[in-house]
Order: sequence, then structure tokens, then C-alpha cells
Amino acid sequence: MVAQTIIDRLEKEVDVLNRHLAVFVLVWQAEPIGIVELSTRTDLPHHKVRYSLRVLEEEGLIEPCSAGATTTDHARQFVETLNDELATVIDALDDMKISESVELQSV
Repeated sequence: MVAQTIIDRLEKEVDVLNRHLAVFVLVWQAEPIGIVELSTRTDLPHHKVRYSLRVLEEEGLIEPCSAGATTTDHARQFVETLNDELATVIDALDDMKISESVELQSV
């Protein structure tokens, strides 16, 4: 049961990251863009979009302006390195798999 709880938390974090990235991509593609438009395009409630925007702003990827959100100069570097960083995380998760050939012994 404990392992499932750990995996559940990981899945939730992946879902949140996916939401942040979806909001970021829309800002990248349609900047400047406001919360209402982001909410409409993502089909997410305003409060979740607002939270994602706050996280992206804290990361230095977007900044507010009078017409909504725009990307920062740091955003391009983020986009250029994102796939490699995700691949590193995926590899680390893959290394965590317990091989079927490993015999688990009870404690």
C-alpha cells in the first residue's frame, strides 16, 4: 500500500507538471495571453491556470503584462533544454524499475 501511495504522489506531480507545460506552451505560442483565454483553450478552471502562471513566473519563464502573460528571455533556454532534462528524469525513473529476475525477500 505504501508503494502505491508513493506512485500516486508521483503521478499527481507529473499531472501538475503537464498542466504547467501546457499553459507555458500556450503563452509561448499566443503571447500575450490572459487567464480567461488560457482557461478556455486548456479547458482548465481559472484557479488552476492562475496557479500555473504563478509557478511559471516564479521560475522566470513568463512575466505579466497589461495584456496577459508573455515569455521571458529565459524561456528560450528552457525550451531548448526541456527535452534533454525530461529524458534524464525518464532514464532515472526507468532505472528504478525492479527487475523481474530479482528475487524479493521479505524482511
